[in-house]
Amino acid sequence: MEQFALDAIEQVTTRPPEVYDTITVEPLTPVIGAEVSGLDLAKELTDDQVAEVKRAFLRHHVLVFRDQTLTGEDHKRVAGCFGELHPVTLPVEGSDPHILDISADKNSRAVAGHGWHADGTADLRPSLGSMLYITRTPEPGCGGDTMFANMHLAYEMLSPAMKELLDPMTAVHDGLLAWEGKTPPPEYDVPVHAHPVIARHPDTGRKLLYINGVYVSHIEQLSKGESRAVIDMLVKHITNTALLHCRVRWTPNTLVFWDNRCVQHHAIWDYFPHSRYGQRVAIRGHRPTA
Repeated sequence: MEQFALDAIEQVTTRPPEVYDTITVEPLTPVIGAEVSGLDLAKELTDDQVAEVKRAFLRHHVLVFRDQTLTGEDHKRVAGCFGELHPVTLPVEGSDPHILDISADKNSRAVAGHGWHADGTADLRPSLGSMLYITRTPEPGCGGDTMFANMHLAYEMLSPAMKELLDPMTAVHDGLLAWEGKTPPPEYDVPVHAHPVIARHPDTGRKLLYINGVYVSHIEQLSKGESRAVIDMLVKHITNTALLHCRVRWTPNTLVFWDNRCVQHHAIWDYFPHSRYGQRVAIRGHRPTA
């Protein structure tokens, strides 16, 4: 591995530990993910608890809360501590417009979240983050994990020359690509928006790589062939660099809260014909900026 990449990793892994008063935070890896204990999310969180969860969220990007018993209203209330709720794109008639069912079983031919991506990046204002609450998992040993990748570190591990090349560029994110050739319903207003290839986190100002293989059609400043080559290279960098990743092994009644602005995720569909069920609530975000 090149020295500039090693230096980027060392900067993250040698940070002094954070100190918390109201929660316990145990990192999953040195660069992304942490398990949080000491909270019952079915109860109202205090201002101090919310502040400490926010601090852990900005540092670790993916937070795991286990053994939580939540109603839909609890789920929305917890998410609402971190911002206005983001509505479901195509809600089922009669369902809660802010709760998306995430389910798969022996009749499924595809599953939500399979393939590395961030949620809804074709939107003008992609979500700040998501809270996924899984209540039913596949039988023990049958898979169903979710992988997450740190896009701050994905950017920081690039060479100085590649950073300089990408910094002024913008990429078009097309919501139709996620349908993989299928025709969306007529009421779906397909979003298409250009976002910086290198964006800044609105809370920390840190740069991050804002490219994914699900929504990005092309880089505006490059030819078609150049664009495809650069996108493929960056996607391979994200998916193949294990140092960027953490893996969450779901257990029943686990809630995971991830930062959709600087994290990509991949729901591994390795449990067919077994079933998994959960619900996701998302939080409104802002338009990515360079």
